[in-house]
Amino acid sequence: MRVGIPVGDLTAGLFLAQGILVALLEREKSGRGQWVSTSLLQAVVAMLDFQATRWLMDGEVPPQAGNNHPTAIPTGVYPTRDGHINIAASGQRMFCRLCDALEVPELGDDARFLSGAERSQNRDALNALLEARVRQYDSADIVRILNEAGVPCGPILDVSQVFDNEQVKQLELSTKVWSDALGEIKIQNTPYRLSRTPGGVRSAAPERGEHSDAILLELGRSMETIRRLRDEHVI
Repeated sequence: MRVGIPVGDLTAGLFLAQGILVALLEREKSGRGQWVSTSLLQAVVAMLDFQATRWLMDGEVPPQAGNNHPTAIPTGVYPTRDGHINIAASGQRMFCRLCDALEVPELGDDARFLSGAERSQNRDALNALLEARVRQYDSADIVRILNEAGVPCGPILDVSQVFDNEQVKQLELSTKVWSDALGEIKIQNTPYRLSRTPGGVRSAAPERGEHSDAILLELGRSMETIRRLRDEHVI
């Protein structure tokens, strides 16, 4: 099987991987390989997901929703006393859990918020009421309270907080390497591990021309030829 791999987009790569798996399964039956292709455009359109379905099935052009989920309400970003968190409490049962956890159970019985459609219509009013409650807590405290109540949520972190996160540290998503130009630096590590050959980032990116001699020697050029190329400013 021959594969054309798109460059520069993880999403397209993921869709391509799905296609490859399908092609491999088909090859088990037919014994024949085939081309698998995708593109950045195909990947982006596919990621429209339910927003595309709203248009294709109902002729509805989805409006802008900012940080809010377009249809599942309340789902979005809420300010806390010391930052912001994400909350995803779609569905009446989950919404009532959220209201109980925030000690505003009356919102679950409010006529404006009794269904997803009504919460969508009254989104701004609902968000204002929820924000007033969430702002009374630090992010860590409200995340703990909502998690204990079974309401999906999580903190919104800046980059420094991401790499200070306990799970990120445990997964070793950053690592220290040596650079002749910069000294010891910290860079991102590989986002996966293999059980037998775990691998990882072990060196900094080379400086320009740093490996030219080694590469040319591996290609069979002599040191005399390499010196001449360098003297002639070819390399």
